[in-house]
Amino acid sequence: IQEQPGSRPFSWSLARKILSRWRWYACSALFAISGETESFGSNNLMGQWLKAIGGYSVEQIDFYPSGATAFAIVSTLICATWTDHTGVRWPVLVYMSIALIISSICILVWSSPTALKFFAYYLAGASYAGQATTFAWANQICADDDQERAIVLASMNMWNNVVNAWWSFVFYPATDAPRFRNGMIAMICVCVATLGITWVVYYLEREELRTRVKSAEETGTSTATAEPSEDEPNSSEVQKVV
Repeated sequence: IQEQPGSRPFSWSLARKILSRWRWYACSALFAISGETESFGSNNLMGQWLKAIGGYSVEQIDFYPSGATAFAIVSTLICATWTDHTGVRWPVLVYMSIALIISSICILVWSSPTALKFFAYYLAGASYAGQATTFAWANQICADDDQERAIVLASMNMWNNVVNAWWSFVFYPATDAPRFRNGMIAMICVCVATLGITWVVYYLEREELRTRVKSAEETGTSTATAEPSEDEPNSSEVQKVV
């Protein structure tokens, strides 16, 4: 395979550089944790709930969960458009986490009306808005180093898959339907953890930017060179990578 112009082979010096920075650790942790907010949809909890409580036809059990998919599409479109326009990523993850906390509480309180549970499962579609934004954020953070960006993005997917390999078996077994009590509690914990790691990534990114600006000022370089790259990919492009 012909090596692309300007590309560099993987080396131990590159590995040491990446492992000595915060980016690989924080971004990997962010998606490994926040990716589990999609558990309601990926495990079809609403369909299992409808089947378990009875009174719905096969067609209804298949059709009604589509409302969550519709809300997921709308949420992803609006959030991706907004975050690409503003360049600010963290509010999307906050929105997603709060929406899933509300959904989990509504379902966890089993005496709540059926209509409220429908609302909760549909609101849970907000979880899909986070993936595109998370990867766009990682691209933005690593915009100054193509090799690090590639490794960080691959690592985010890898660690999320590592968690996915056992998460559903532990917290969303079919035997827990229709309440999924352990799953609802786990979802609340995941959302709180997502809020925490989102703050950590935001803080570390701001600190790195301040350090770069300060260094540029001390060396007499224009602060514009310390700003993040303007060529960061938008969320729609990032979703294709995912």
